[in-house]
Order: sequence, then structure tokens, then C-alpha cells
Amino acid sequence: MSEYILEMRNITKEFPGVKALDHVNFKVKRGEIHALVGENGAGKSTLMKVLSGVYPHGSYSGEIIVNGVEQKYNHIKESEAAGIGIIYQELTLVKQMNICENIFLGNEYKKVGIINWNQAMRETNRLLKEVGLTDGPDTKIIHLGIGKQQLVEIAKAISKNVNILILDEPTAALNEDDSENLLNILRKLKEEGISCIYISHKLKEVKDIADTITILRDGKTIETLGNDETISQNRIVTGMVGRELTQLFPRKEHVPGDVVLEVKDWTVYNPEVPDKKMINNVSFQARKGEILGVAGLMGAGRTELMMSLFGAYGVKQSGKLHIDGKEVKIKGPRDAIAKGLCYLSEDRKKSGLVLGMDIKENITLASLSKISNMAGISANEEIKVSEHYVKALNIKTPSIEQKTRNLSGGNQQKVVISKWLMAAPKILILDEPTRGIDVGAKYEIYNIMNELVEQGVSIIMVSSELPEVLGMSDRILVMHNGHFTAELGWKDLQQEDIMHYATGGSIEETQERVD
Repeated sequence: MSEYILEMRNITKEFPGVKALDHVNFKVKRGEIHALVGENGAGKSTLMKVLSGVYPHGSYSGEIIVNGVEQKYNHIKESEAAGIGIIYQELTLVKQMNICENIFLGNEYKKVGIINWNQAMRETNRLLKEVGLTDGPDTKIIHLGIGKQQLVEIAKAISKNVNILILDEPTAALNEDDSENLLNILRKLKEEGISCIYISHKLKEVKDIADTITILRDGKTIETLGNDETISQNRIVTGMVGRELTQLFPRKEHVPGDVVLEVKDWTVYNPEVPDKKMINNVSFQARKGEILGVAGLMGAGRTELMMSLFGAYGVKQSGKLHIDGKEVKIKGPRDAIAKGLCYLSEDRKKSGLVLGMDIKENITLASLSKISNMAGISANEEIKVSEHYVKALNIKTPSIEQKTRNLSGGNQQKVVISKWLMAAPKILILDEPTRGIDVGAKYEIYNIMNELVEQGVSIIMVSSELPEVLGMSDRILVMHNGHFTAELGWKDLQQEDIMHYATGGSIEETQERVD
């Protein structure tokens, strides 16, 4: 028996005008965690869609060998029957259904058309115990946090008796505790003989969890590395981008100017649960020409605060908002944009882009008045403006008429940034600006941020990645349970300090810890 449970040989996949995979070779050993890394657009997701049957046999060339047998899948059900399970970055759970119903959706225990729920519940209890989830099988998904939802997805995959489990950016939306818990579950599955293919842009996690690392670049296999102490994160980055990034965070010394945004005693309630206070008496300032970092654990209220300032979230609001020293009332996003306050959503696909529209339509969407006249939208102006931003932000696309759904994550994010640059903001809120994008695209976005700050824009950056907060912020606000627990300078600051305040620690406790 071969030591490899999976061999993909000379896989080539083409789309109109694009060769997404170019004779890719990829092998996974039995019972190993094999990381697949590369920039957005490198071909990782395409390769996994070939493996899982999303792209059927005949739509690509090359061979797939699983357990020594060549596979020719026509749809995903056939790959599942061969023992392959895939968990996508965007979870596929039905939130109004319970855990048991989700795990066996489409794969129910039934006899003569009648579902055996007793058997399903028993099996769900066993699966939940295996993934370390203590919630009952009748718990609705809507009542679970994102970390627990990921565990339900893993339980669902295990229920299909997988031998190979593919995880695409499984920790992109998780906090550090949930991420570590997930990695421990994968280590346990490895001990049980399940092979895992782990796709992630978080290279620290890749170093922590992977036995083997394969790097893709421009649709080609660059190299496969055994993960040991000689393989550094910088070594992986060099393979991914084809050059050495000597500094992951291109920090520049900024000289903050006048206060451009002042928030006083800001309180906001949850629109779905009107008695639940999400933001509790928050006050802070943001200055021209600075990057103000906002850190905190998931659920701390960071996104709710920023969306409420933008006029897109909350009920029973109270408090005052000043822009350039003048009190303003923002009734909705249109008001906010008109007053120079723009917000880049943490979920670009759901709230940042219209995926069915092309690049030029998305870029100009928030500023149509700037390219319109009495006769309507000027097509020439729309093309001129869009081409300017595609060039300025180095958006990789064959045409400004390319649908945004067909772009890589990094290029989608650049389209959203272009939209807000065209709106000429005084204050630009970036909520998880580099979530789910590769190190090369991150570096480009950081440079864009620096350029905006030099032009006098005030940037408020919300991020769950503490190295990013420390690497790019001039000041850092830490949030916990709907209010700020600390304001910190970036110099001589450690991740542990931020985590202390993010979990509700006080300044006095920090001083005691230091002493």
C-alpha cells in the first residue's frame, strides 16, 4: 500500500482566458496534516474544487488517485463516497435548524421514507463528543458562535466517514481561543488516521499545525516542504510571492493632526433584541493622518460600534458624534458618506460588493453623482475613473468589466477600497481589512493605508490579528463587552497586553503584573 492516500498528477484547469491550474502535482500522506498555501489566485481553491468534484471529470486534465484507485468524479456526492470531505470558508449551515438536522441534512437515517430521529440524535451526540462540543444536538445553529459552528461543520464531515478532510481558511473568523481549539481537534483527527488538507493565510498556524507544506504560485506547484525548525515563515512567504518580503508591516512614522472624529457617550442597542445594550457609553477621538487600531475579541462590539457610527446598525442610540468639530446626525450610510465617513465592511462579499456587477460598477457605486450629469451616468467617466483605480491599486484583472465574483479575495478587497477612495473620505473605517487575503496582497493594502494617512485621511482599523494591530497602528483602543478598556501606544507593547485588556483586565492589574 502506498504511503500516499492522495495523489493529484498534472492537474490542469482552464477558464476562458485564464489557466487557473498548470500541471499541478500534489500528494498527501496517510494521517498527516498537509498545508496548502499561496497568494489569492494561486489556484488553491480551484485545486480543491477539482478534488472534491465541484469541477467534474472532463472539465480538467490530469489524474486523481485516492487509495490507489483513479477517481473520475461527476459531482461532489461521488467524492464524498470516496472519503473526501470539504469545509468551505463560508459555512454552509442552515441557522434556523438544529445541530442534528444540519449534520444529517441530505444524508438522513431513514427507512421507507421515514427519518429515524432517535438514531440521528444518538449519532450526533457521539460526533459532538468527538469534536469536543458540549451543546445538545437540538441546539439551533443561530444560538452558536462561529467557533462552535466550525465544529458542527467538522462533525458533519466526519459523519460521512471521511478519510481526507479539506479545510479552507477555517480560522479566518475565529478568535485565538477558538482557533487553538480547532487546531487541537485537527491534531486529534490526525491521531485517528484522518488526513487533513489545511488552507490558510495565517502562516503561524501553518507552522504550528502542518506536517508538510505545499506552495502554489500562479497555478503551478512551486515546492513541497517538510515542516521543521529550518522552515521559517519568511521562507514560506518567499515561495508564495516569488520574492522576499523583508518587512511584513511597512510601518511609517505618522504625525497626527487635528481631531477629525469625536464620539461622546455613545450607546447602542441590538435591533434584534432591543433590550440588549451592545455599545455602552463609548467615547473616543480619531485624528487626521493617523491609524487608530481597534482590538478586541469576537463579540466585544467592535463591528457594531463602527456600523452604528456609519448609520447601518442599532436602535435607541444616544450620544454625540462630531466631525471636524461640528455635531452631526447620521441617519444612514448615505448621510455618513456625504459627511466624509466611510466604512469598509468585514464581510466584503455580503456587504462590500455586488458580486454580480463588474469592477467598474462596484468602484463607482457609492459616488454615482461624481460621474453623472443631466443625461445620467457618463459611461466614459465611469471607465476613466475605474481604470485609474485598477492601475493605482494594482487590481489584477483582464478587464474592468470582469465580474467581481470572479476575482481573488485580495483583488475583491482592492475593489472595495477603490469604491471608498473615490468617495474621498475624511475618516475611513477598515473592518478586518486583510481577512482572508494573502501576505502579498496584505502588504499592498498596508501601503495604501500609509499613502492615505500621508494625505491626511484618518483611518480606524478594526482587526482580530494582533500582529497587524501592533504592526500598523499609531494608537490602539481595546474593546471588551461593549466598551473600551484601554488606550495604548504601539511602542513597547506586547500581544499579551492587548489580550489582557480584551478579556476585561484593568490598567491597575496590568501595572501589578508588570511590577
